[in-house]
Amino acid sequence: MWVREFHPAPPGAATLTCLPHAGGSASFYFPVSRQLSPALAVRAVQYPGRQDRLKEPCAEDLLALARKVFEVLRPISGARPALFGHSMGAVLAFEVARMLEREAGVVPAHLFVSGRRAPSIHRQELVHQRDDAGLIAEVRSLAGTDSQVLADEEILRMALPAIRGDYRAIETYVYQPGPPLSCPITSFIGDVDPRVTIEDAQAWREHTSGEFDLKVFSGGHFYLNTHREAVCDQISGKLLAADSHWPGA
Repeated sequence: MWVREFHPAPPGAATLTCLPHAGGSASFYFPVSRQLSPALAVRAVQYPGRQDRLKEPCAEDLLALARKVFEVLRPISGARPALFGHSMGAVLAFEVARMLEREAGVVPAHLFVSGRRAPSIHRQELVHQRDDAGLIAEVRSLAGTDSQVLADEEILRMALPAIRGDYRAIETYVYQPGPPLSCPITSFIGDVDPRVTIEDAQAWREHTSGEFDLKVFSGGHFYLNTHREAVCDQISGKLLAADSHWPGA
């Protein structure tokens, strides 16, 4: 089962599909769902290899994972789905949006990308090749995994394959140039994120022929943990304004 829905929303509500970061799970977006529901129908994607999908093989190819997510979302996407992705999830959301536009003829209502440079900016990163200690050090430096997970050896051993697989997927991803998206893009970043500069985030502008917006918050790579309410306000404001202009609204 790929999609989690934590809170109910009324029929016809605008939908937001959320894609986690490397090593993350659908439950990361539970607080986002709680804040945005019931005005928005929030869905969170659960990648294989973690939590209730622990026994499934981890995806190690980002485009293959995007294809799987696209195939799952296509029949339930609604008229104009919106996508939100943090870090690795931002690139994944971008590739899913490309597939929706190119193959399904569906222009997403909005693409929200968080904590990630534009796909066209390539940097060689080899975290997935580090030993377990090096991988754990990287995760700790970004403060992206619950400290209880990092402190519990048994849980950590179960989580490491998914973390390593996700890092391999995003670090071996190669952007293929193509037409820009038609949907608007909003980029969110923390002002002291060691992985993303303001220039990196502004480069997302090149990937849409629609509107682009950049929002900078105080904090690092996981600024979202402390600015969730403000980010959710941005999301709901943009989606509900767009929803009011849809045919039949």
